[in-house]
Amino acid sequence: MSSHSKPLGEFDLIERFFKTGADSLGANADQSIALGIGDDCALLRPPENAEVAITSDMLIAGRHFFPDANPELLGHKALAVNLSDLAAMGARPLGFTLAIALPKADSHWLEGFSRGLLAIAKEYSCPLIGGDTTAGPLTISITAFGATPSGKAIRRSGAKPGDDIWISGAVGDARLVLAALRHEINLPADDLQEIEHRMHQPTPRIELGIQLRNIASAALDVSDGLLGDLRHILKQSHVDAEIILDKLPKSSILKKQESSIQNLFAACGGDDYEICFTAPSSQRDIIQTISHSLNLPLTLIGKTLPKKDVEEEIYLLDTFGILLSDAETAPLLNSFDHFAI
Repeated sequence: MSSHSKPLGEFDLIERFFKTGADSLGANADQSIALGIGDDCALLRPPENAEVAITSDMLIAGRHFFPDANPELLGHKALAVNLSDLAAMGARPLGFTLAIALPKADSHWLEGFSRGLLAIAKEYSCPLIGGDTTAGPLTISITAFGATPSGKAIRRSGAKPGDDIWISGAVGDARLVLAALRHEINLPADDLQEIEHRMHQPTPRIELGIQLRNIASAALDVSDGLLGDLRHILKQSHVDAEIILDKLPKSSILKKQESSIQNLFAACGGDDYEICFTAPSSQRDIIQTISHSLNLPLTLIGKTLPKKDVEEEIYLLDTFGILLSDAETAPLLNSFDHFAI
């Protein structure tokens, strides 16, 4: 920790922890930033014939993260969840703004937070270009900007009946970590250490999103639970879906839990930040090629169906294609509600 006797003011704080030089922007980022921190507004220079994707996420202490969370990991996650939104639409990052409220200007906390934040910003060539700071309950709000070729953004509304439904990576580990930290489940220390990055340091699937631009018919990132989030695609695309529950990809650590916990956490645990997408069945070989090239599992978990009723429906099947009962499926179809108590 650096020793500074003078209390940090707003502009000292920005200058010391968040103002970055051109050498820290990451590869090619300087081509997209016409003007960064230091003026009333930042100026972006999108690529020619591109559309700008914009996303915002807010993280509040006690609601989205533990108040004593490691600040460096929190800095990583705060930007990662926004990059995940860009990935879901096939956008390449351009830059981001940060608005942060702090109970106090704690140099030690800020050093860790800014280190984690700016490290992932550099990794994904997504520089910090502006924002705001104030005193208040710990709240982190990020707006990220990305670019896609005009007309190539992957929307939630493009799925057609008969499309395959895919998910990247594995789901349920972040919820398992949370359960262990809450002492809801007794998880061995070695197992927790192996998967805790899934909650604290999610990996934005930027390259996957870019490669899916001309392949996926619809996509979103899984933040509030796989099946609950899938409903957004179904609603926007006016289709239903059937999912084979046993196909949901799970880590070896999650598979050590009893089957009811496995299915609950994988289906609706949330905080996975994987990409769920739909694509015509004719694209299966290409999708498997993408999976191999990125060294990222992409798992076919079901298909879309013609819409039957007003409300979108998800039908959960067992390994043999038999429809599970309402009693079995009801707990699995919920998603995180930011206003639920």
